Amino acid sequence: MKGVIFALVLFLILIGCSTERFEEIIQDIEKPIQEGVVTMKLESKDFNDGDMIPSRFTCQGENINPQLAWDDVPDGVKSFALIVDDPDAPVGTWVHWLVKDIPADVREIGQDSVPGKQVGNDFGKDDYGGPCPPSGVHRYFFRLYALDVESLDASDKGDFYKQALEHSIAKTELMGRYTKG
Repeated sequence: MKGVIFALVLFLILIGCSTERFEEIIQDIEKPIQEGVVTMKLESKDFNDGDMIPSRFTCQGENINPQLAWDDVPDGVKSFALIVDDPDAPVGTWVHWLVKDIPADVREIGQDSVPGKQVGNDFGKDDYGGPCPPSGVHRYFFRLYALDVESLDASDKGDFYKQALEHSIAKTELMGRYTKG
């Protein structure tokens, strides 16, 4: 969550948002989270929360996305959005994958598949970019947001983060770790 907040702070600073306005936006974003946004459950057949991500899903392997599945979805969901990022990157949070407009009836993303529309990541691509830390062990957060809209009008990562948080009615995350071996 800190990486998301940092990205939002940076975005707001870049567009010249006042400190007071920023505090209002943060409170609006945190309010749904405090009211039980973390209600869904996200799992993977490929790794458990906190475990090492198998190399198959990294730049040292096939560089394909792992399988993800979720449940405990609240009523009123119109779509999902997925953010995969690395808050331990030396340059700040590094975005590996952004997927929007995942249909409300979807409950799984298979290996090497995309159930929605991809948005450009920090590798300069729309596709999944697997873990590829320059050194040390990094954490990779797979964050799924249940949204109250069918589609996000986000064409870049700044808009994506902002809109996903603004329209979130539920959230869940799965964290995996990786180091080059």
